[in-house]
Amino acid sequence: MPNDDKERSPLPQEKDENHWQTIKILLSYLWPKSRFELRARVCLASFSLILAKLVNVYVPFLYGEAVDALSLSKSLLVVPLGVILAYGGARVLAQFFGELRDFLFANVAQHAQREIALNTFKHLHSLSLAFHLDRQTGGLSRIIERGTRGIQFVLYFMTFNIMPTILEIVLVTGVLLFKFNVEFALIIFFTLVFYIVYTLWVTEWRTQYRKEMNEKDTEANTKAIDSLLNYETVKYFSNEPHEFFRFDTALAAYEKAAIRSQATLSLLNVGQGIIIAIGLILVMFKAAQGVVQGNLTPGNFVLINTFLIQLYLPLNFLGFVYREMKQGLIDMDKMFELLETAPQVKDKPQANPLVVSKGEIEFDHVNFGYDADRIILKNISFKVLPGKTVAVVGPSGGGKSTLCRLLFRFYDVTTGAIRMDGQDVRDVTQNSLREAIGVVPQDTVLFNDTIGYNIHYGNPGLSFKDVEHAAKLAKIYDFVEHLPKKYETLVGERGLKLSGGEKQRVAIARTILKNPKILLFDEATSALDSHTEKEIQASLSQISKNRTTLVIAHRLSTIIEADEILVLKSGEIVERGTHAELLRKKGEYASMWAKQQEAERYEEKLKKTLAVA
Repeated sequence: MPNDDKERSPLPQEKDENHWQTIKILLSYLWPKSRFELRARVCLASFSLILAKLVNVYVPFLYGEAVDALSLSKSLLVVPLGVILAYGGARVLAQFFGELRDFLFANVAQHAQREIALNTFKHLHSLSLAFHLDRQTGGLSRIIERGTRGIQFVLYFMTFNIMPTILEIVLVTGVLLFKFNVEFALIIFFTLVFYIVYTLWVTEWRTQYRKEMNEKDTEANTKAIDSLLNYETVKYFSNEPHEFFRFDTALAAYEKAAIRSQATLSLLNVGQGIIIAIGLILVMFKAAQGVVQGNLTPGNFVLINTFLIQLYLPLNFLGFVYREMKQGLIDMDKMFELLETAPQVKDKPQANPLVVSKGEIEFDHVNFGYDADRIILKNISFKVLPGKTVAVVGPSGGGKSTLCRLLFRFYDVTTGAIRMDGQDVRDVTQNSLREAIGVVPQDTVLFNDTIGYNIHYGNPGLSFKDVEHAAKLAKIYDFVEHLPKKYETLVGERGLKLSGGEKQRVAIARTILKNPKILLFDEATSALDSHTEKEIQASLSQISKNRTTLVIAHRLSTIIEADEILVLKSGEIVERGTHAELLRKKGEYASMWAKQQEAERYEEKLKKTLAVA
């Protein structure tokens, strides 16, 4: 069978020393400790494999007997017919045991693939926010896709090709060694050695070209996905030609590397064919000599020829299998590297669930930086008393959103502590901490599903009536009821089919459905127009009653009723107090208020001018 590299585009290759560890991990999934029935299937499949190969090795003997029987003058009609029937039955039996092996092993392989994929998916969700911010979605999805597909390749080729081929080679070589001259076995042995050495050498040499091809493939895929995710931005700037050029440049580089890879593949195939042909000629010449000299019968000649065909067909396929196995292992290595990536934020071994009684939040001398050279927060201390609202304002880049990430424990503080009802958030489980907090972010990202699904996501265990109640509180119920498909309306990828205000209302509704003890509004209305902002603000005020609330605000008009306002600048709290108190101080907050009031007056004046025009 000719080798073919065009079946898939492999993953960038880096290190090969992890292959044995990868195989060890894979075997642990094939022999699960808690699943006796799967272990039994592995044993039965292995037994079926052995039976299939034993029958397959015996088939040429029947073929040889039929040839010898035809050369005799007696029993011309009886003996060949019996042998021919036995020959046909043996071939059917060999196929039956092969299919039985496949049937028995299918459950084991699918279970292993499912478990590995699920564990990878779970692990990715356990990794810290920093990991996902550093990763490109296109590249990461490609790693997972190839890793999962690599499992299929490795399992299939290892269990259905490599092991059967090795077993058949051993059996055939043994038969030639003990039934015929040792020279036959030696010729077979050295042919196999040369074939394997040549295949390994050329394949390793080809790695540099495959690696380049893989890198260009990933680069092209990442550029395509990044461009499509930023579809609107591309349209805003009419930069389609620029995107086409970038993508085509990556494709051209991939094309060039793929051509070089195909050329080296052809060299590999030709060399393999030459080695196989030399071995075949030597063995057949030796067998023909034996027939001429009377040491072998014509049936023996046919028997040896049939053995060679059975041996060299899978051996020829072995070159392709080796490369696919190697690539599959590389793909799996890459995916298992993800499993070895440790989360930056971990639960302590003895972490207990958070117990929220009153809902008090305390930042106690908190310092934080994303790295040692970039300190974001400096000595931050404040409390949000139970049922009260504290707002944080300040210029962009001052560290406001970082407070939210620390409270939700996407990161751990560098020094100091964050407490909820006196419990350090580092001492409780992340899951219980996040269950207690409801977040309405500035940029609401919705799942590419229905409005009902996105609201229900706040608490999937509640009923549809609860979803409708949350929609009413979020002031989105009437809007949904006027849609043709109502709650079954698809929102599009990232919710792009909805307006900013509609998306925010969906976010509010699902937060209401979550029914958290603590609310966190991260500039939830800053991207909206004044009219929509007032409507959304009314909804936020309603759901925050009697709940501990931390508000990160851009527009100061939305937080004038807050119990305390913190002004954060360059990572430090420079002012604090109520709206009235801060205005009286005539400091940073008063300056920000004056600028925003002036901007709002200008906006209103501009609207009136345009209305008259």
